[in-house]
Amino acid sequence: MPDQPVPQHCPTPTELDDLELLVSGALAPLTRFDEPGSPVTLALPDDVRAAAEAAGAVELVDPEGLPLARVALPDGTITPLTHAQYGAFRRLHLTPAQVREAYDATTLTVPVTDALTYADLDRIGHVAGGAPVLLLALIGTGTPLLSGPALVRASLLAAAHLADASVVAVPLASHGDAEVDHALGKGVVESYAPGPVLGLTGEGDLPDDIAAVVERDLPAPDEQGLVLFFTGLSGSGKSTIARALHDVLLEQGERTVTSLDGDVVRRNLSAGLTFSKADRETNIRRIGWVGAEISRHGGVAICSPIAPFDATRKQVRAMTDAAGGRFVLIHVATPLEECERRDRKGLYAKARRGEIPEFTGISSPYEEPEDAAVRIDTTGRSIEDCLDEVLDHLYDEGILHRPAG
Repeated sequence: MPDQPVPQHCPTPTELDDLELLVSGALAPLTRFDEPGSPVTLALPDDVRAAAEAAGAVELVDPEGLPLARVALPDGTITPLTHAQYGAFRRLHLTPAQVREAYDATTLTVPVTDALTYADLDRIGHVAGGAPVLLLALIGTGTPLLSGPALVRASLLAAAHLADASVVAVPLASHGDAEVDHALGKGVVESYAPGPVLGLTGEGDLPDDIAAVVERDLPAPDEQGLVLFFTGLSGSGKSTIARALHDVLLEQGERTVTSLDGDVVRRNLSAGLTFSKADRETNIRRIGWVGAEISRHGGVAICSPIAPFDATRKQVRAMTDAAGGRFVLIHVATPLEECERRDRKGLYAKARRGEIPEFTGISSPYEEPEDAAVRIDTTGRSIEDCLDEVLDHLYDEGILHRPAG
């Protein structure tokens, strides 16, 4: 039997961070994914796992397709292929061995997860007493409040306020459990620190140059990029409300706004996709990616696909979060009976006759969201009334400015 080809897989941002630390030795004694009791795991899609088990390994690649490592199955042994070569401040990503070679035991190591205040800087200077200082910027997915690049920029500025300080970037990711993450982080910091470690409180005012970095990275709600994501059954009224909201934002003129309506996207961004479940989910992810990129640059994206599956909606939320935008989920919860009664396109009738397979609400499920910020039933209500409910939420959250009077 010929050798099976080794499949490739691009891990999640958290898994990529974990991979870098596993390969560098920063997570020692952990050396591989999925060790018993460890939060450092690797989730492979079913088809990739089946192919990997047949081949005996899976090749992990970065988002650009660069092979980073090969993971043997079933034992999970990691063989590095190359190191990550892209990303902001990549030159500051050192291994624990490189740090210990460059710094001696007199160096004071300071783990940093937020911008350093005047009080923090004074405390570091006092404890260091003239010794070198190593600011360990913990920039992994979900760990700092700031984005990774912003935390490094703020840390470099902080280093300039100190007599003898430098910065090393460490992609320590969060795994969703504060106690577990603390223990994992403590071990990573100890693996890097050549000498004493100083923890900080983060209290007090920021120096002006550092405050400017924070302000740019954490804009006010009315300046933050935004994805307004409408979900609901066909005929629920979501596209109608989304179009009305789009017009209101254009009239206000305060935000740049882009409409990513389901039908429009299919003609332009997703031409050629079918209405199979896999292609429909691909369509949603494409919408989500474009919307997240719009939010990255401070714009507003209004999306109105059916988006029936909770997992895919959560992926879009995660894309937006990663881009530094704000995600607002609006569930247009008009009941199936009302949607089918309207049936302006005749789609429900065709689905009932079996002419449209996997039709949401008839032959394919709709998973109602539990994390919607706004829930609207349009039955017997005007567009203006439903729109006002969405706008009231955006005004109350400070996302939009409520008109005077």
